[in-house]
Amino acid sequence: MPEQPHEPIVPQRALVIVAHPDDAELACGATVATWTASGAQVWTCIVTDASGGGDDHAEDVGPAARAAISAMRKAEQRAACDALGQAGALFLDYPDGRIEPTLELRRDIVRVIRQLQPEIIITQSPDRRWDPFFLFRHHPDHLAVGAAVMAAVYPAARNSWDFPELLDEGLKPHRVQELWISAAPVVNHWVDVTAGVDAKIAALRAHHSQLGPRMDELATNIRRWLAENGARYGVGAAEEFHRADLR
Repeated sequence: MPEQPHEPIVPQRALVIVAHPDDAELACGATVATWTASGAQVWTCIVTDASGGGDDHAEDVGPAARAAISAMRKAEQRAACDALGQAGALFLDYPDGRIEPTLELRRDIVRVIRQLQPEIIITQSPDRRWDPFFLFRHHPDHLAVGAAVMAAVYPAARNSWDFPELLDEGLKPHRVQELWISAAPVVNHWVDVTAGVDAKIAALRAHHSQLGPRMDELATNIRRWLAENGARYGVGAAEEFHRADLR
């Protein structure tokens, strides 16, 4: 069973880096709500342009349709961040569905890290979980973002020799203290999110274009899943992570 520190961990600044709108809320929305309620500044960085989240069977997938979906989902993400009390949302605008952990992406993530200087970063797992529930829930974009974030956090964000052009932008190295991985094959940390469950659900409801028709069922399931997690640790609800101390 993952160990829980005697005192809850609440950073002053934190950053969630994920592939798509709604990824952050699904992965760690209640943790973010718990942190912001305690005074933390938390940002969400979306790597893609969110242009690939329309109807699976749509016949019009041209530039205009993609632009409209992108604008809608970005607005929904900003509303979700507001529901969680966050400092804001950033978008790197890489093509949705085509993410690879390239040097260009690594540099852009390092830029955001150096700009915001978070103590803790939460991101998606670069590795698959092979249990039936998660096996096909790892979107290729999620895996690529997880790999890119890990490479950005260590060593690039803390190292002047990586991407020296960022020094010319006035962005000095920043050492992230902890990296938390969501949906990792191995978890070693949990957060009591009993007080943040309602905010997580409210934030997810902001993603009407993706979750609207099934949101009531999803809300019921999320409350059940978080309660099942919490029961393992003797609290009302919990979100789980693999936590890596990078200090």
